Amino acid sequence: MAALVSSRAFLRTTSSAAGSVKLAGTAAALVRPTFGSSSSLTAASFRRLASSSSGSDDAKLRKTALYDLHVQHGGKMVPFGGFHMPVQYSGLSVSASHHFTREKASLFDVGHMVQRHLTGPGAAAFLEALTPSGIEALEPHRSTLSTFLWANSSGGIVDDTIITRLGPQHFYVVTNAGCRDKDDAYLAHWLADENLRSRLPGAVHHEELAGWGLVALQGPLAKDILAESLADGEAADLPSLFFGSSLFARLQIGDGEISSPLLISRSGYTGEDGFEISIPPEETVAVTEALLRTGTPKRLQFAGLGARDSLRLEAGMCLYGHDLDDTTSPVEAGLSWIIPKARRNDYSFNGAETILEQLRPKSQGGVGVTRRRVGLVVEGAPAREGAEIVQLSGEGGSSTTTIGRVTSGCPSPTLGKNIAMGYIKDGLHKAGTEVGVVVRGKTRKAVVTKMPFVPAKYWKGA
Repeated sequence: MAALVSSRAFLRTTSSAAGSVKLAGTAAALVRPTFGSSSSLTAASFRRLASSSSGSDDAKLRKTALYDLHVQHGGKMVPFGGFHMPVQYSGLSVSASHHFTREKASLFDVGHMVQRHLTGPGAAAFLEALTPSGIEALEPHRSTLSTFLWANSSGGIVDDTIITRLGPQHFYVVTNAGCRDKDDAYLAHWLADENLRSRLPGAVHHEELAGWGLVALQGPLAKDILAESLADGEAADLPSLFFGSSLFARLQIGDGEISSPLLISRSGYTGEDGFEISIPPEETVAVTEALLRTGTPKRLQFAGLGARDSLRLEAGMCLYGHDLDDTTSPVEAGLSWIIPKARRNDYSFNGAETILEQLRPKSQGGVGVTRRRVGLVVEGAPAREGAEIVQLSGEGGSSTTTIGRVTSGCPSPTLGKNIAMGYIKDGLHKAGTEVGVVVRGKTRKAVVTKMPFVPAKYWKGA
């Protein structure tokens, strides 16, 4: 379906046009923010979760449209990304919820994420100026992972994002909740930048959806539950809806009651087959309850931040503020694949002078990188964020030479091993390399491992 949902309510509007520009927030002076350390997103530390934008004052935290439904289902709420979010539910432990997702299906509330529309004749060129991705070549209803980049010598990542083309001049962009204020200021700054605007073929309009719901239906039974939930005749396209694609479809939400057309994207953050569904504020609860009702508790359960984190780590996926930050380039982060061949000699995007030179190894006249993101399997106690990675030496396998640092880590419920992600010195990043990780003052043996740790099950056709 090509038609857009008609019942939109938007919080902020920014635009770049030949005339005046209305900015979102205050972005007169855009500076690169400083990230402090924060707790790793693991089951043991969720009670201390707080993003850079949330703070600890409950009165300042926002609620998604599903807050009351989470509480009704026994959700244990914690501050995350400026919102009250469920970390787990009383009926399932984090580990049990993790296994339930891998074996059946889970429903995650991701309504704290920021949903945006960028439209207009200059929208594609605008996005290509801020990201290294091939936005102009993106086909309608196709998505790409991308990164907003700083225009400085670090080639650093402002935020990671999913960009979906809905039409010739229409893009749906999802960004992280914890980066909301920074992203708003960043986009407003570039929409107002006279130099950039002079390079665009036309106006760009930015709209941020207010109060819209976003739920992620994930797991091997997700396709069956969604097909059963769709209105009559609207499930026929699901088998040909491959990973990274989207469509508009309506759901049955009551006796004879049908939802408005909802944007359904085949994607997710777990490594399983699944869908993310964008929902207008007035329909979010009804659509979510309909999915749970159709799924039944035997096939579908709510899941929280705890399972979401262990699932995404097994899938080798990054979490901004931990595995990615504003000093990390896409090449260092192992995200070179988001830069298509057509853009590898294109120096028009932010940070290109650094990033494109990093793509070329020193042996080919480039600068390469000094560190790389890797996966690790760790013996003994699990390694958490901040743990030092050291080079093993001597008969005892001990060392004081630091070669990297862990950015995320947890026990893997699927593998029964301790897994971690981190950055390691270039040259020591190859799979099978044995290193040490300092956990509680003791050096534990670890092996550099290819990611994902658990094979992905994205639907790409039979």
